[in-house]
Amino acid sequence: MSAQALALVLLAALLHAGWNIAAKKARSGGEGDQIAFQTLCALAVITLWAPLGLWVAWRELGAWGWQSWAVVALSAVVHLGYFSALLIGYRKADLTVVYPVARGSGPLLSSLAAVLLLGERPGPWGWAGIATLLFGVLLLSGLLRRRALTPPVRAGLRWGALTGALIAGYTVIDAYGVKVLAVSPLLLDYLCNVLRLPLLLPFLAQRPAGTLARTWAADWKAVLIVGSVSPLAYILVLWALQSAPLSTVAPARECSMLFAALIGGHLLQESDRVARALGALCIAAGVAMLASGA
Repeated sequence: MSAQALALVLLAALLHAGWNIAAKKARSGGEGDQIAFQTLCALAVITLWAPLGLWVAWRELGAWGWQSWAVVALSAVVHLGYFSALLIGYRKADLTVVYPVARGSGPLLSSLAAVLLLGERPGPWGWAGIATLLFGVLLLSGLLRRRALTPPVRAGLRWGALTGALIAGYTVIDAYGVKVLAVSPLLLDYLCNVLRLPLLLPFLAQRPAGTLARTWAADWKAVLIVGSVSPLAYILVLWALQSAPLSTVAPARECSMLFAALIGGHLLQESDRVARALGALCIAAGVAMLASGA
């Protein structure tokens, strides 16, 4: 991975950890109001990113074929499932359980898919980096420390694993879009949010009247953070994918757990800080191995 690609991924990881902490602290986002929260986040993305999104659309949409539209539509559906699983997981368990499991299982599946479907072949340091990174994930999740499998921990593991599988799904889909079809990363992410909105509206219609307004009043700060920061974090990753292999970019994204462990653990006052620090060090070492020779 080049220094430029690595810098993009590291910045994306910091931004990703930031908006996840904001989503975790939001009072909405559980099984009851997560549809309203998702709808507001999609509206925030569409509004805040409209100048850039519409400008790129005006320049590029005329050259799109059906394959590009199919990639965007499929990605929108998988992203909807991902965000739903993530928010429900945050409602049921600690960030330091859900986030590591989600971010750890996702790159593993993405890397395997890159090897099996895209013909990519990580080198020895690449595989060592993946293994070290995943060891750090296990430390952060508590699975190597005989952490009691309480109902919240079990729920965090379940929803985290589902989120990770969906991360792997949209990562492979979007990588195909930007690497093979040469779709603009910004336009891909923007249109995914545009298409996600009509998918959410039927579920929103089943909510009691005023749910959207109440959710905005409770969580407008989190909505604006997610709406402004989340697209940038992912666009940076897609840009990195244009010049670096998926099998290295996907795991390197997971240094976001380092930031989530050090920043989120302090802000959310969650326990096991020593284990989080050790896990973060393993993740940092894994990223270094990936960058030095995948």
